[in-house]
Amino acid sequence: MNQTSNYYNQHAQAFFENTYQLEMESLYAPFLRYLPEQASILDLGCGSGRDTLAFKNKGYQVAAIDYSAELVEKARELTGIEVHQQSFYELNDVAKYDGIWACASLLHCDRDRLAEVMGRILKALKPNGVCYMSFKYGNTDREKEGRCFTDLNEQQAHDLLKQIDQALLLQQWITVDKRPDRKEEWLNILIRKEQA
Repeated sequence: MNQTSNYYNQHAQAFFENTYQLEMESLYAPFLRYLPEQASILDLGCGSGRDTLAFKNKGYQVAAIDYSAELVEKARELTGIEVHQQSFYELNDVAKYDGIWACASLLHCDRDRLAEVMGRILKALKPNGVCYMSFKYGNTDREKEGRCFTDLNEQQAHDLLKQIDQALLLQQWITVDKRPDRKEEWLNILIRKEQA
């Protein structure tokens, strides 16, 4: 995790410029249709703050965290909200959010801690709250350019969700990277917290 956050600290400006203007409405729509008006959303691993700002502009109550100090600063500047430096391993909120948005962030979670982090996410959601998450499509743990990645495919996602009490899979689909110079596929997962 430290190695990956170091990468983002060192490359924060380039990462910001490559991501903050991407058109994401097609990914927002499946998530937001499950949320009430003015819902509370946590942007978990907010990066540039792009999605935080989009949700804020749509009238939602948004909180945001990221583990990279440099990206936290960029996200604060972009969004005008108090973004906190925090790891998803440290998420300790209880029944606080209607929705948790984990776009391209949990792919940096150690595979053997994914179930733990998913449990933290479910705990932080209100009953019937929803979580969106995305992973690069694949089945390996790998390192690329100083970042560690946990890729996921449909079977691994199924096996992961089976370990999580109260997690109901609402939707799962594959998309191609939104950046014009990328052709990577992404596994998108939308779950709901079932009543205990």
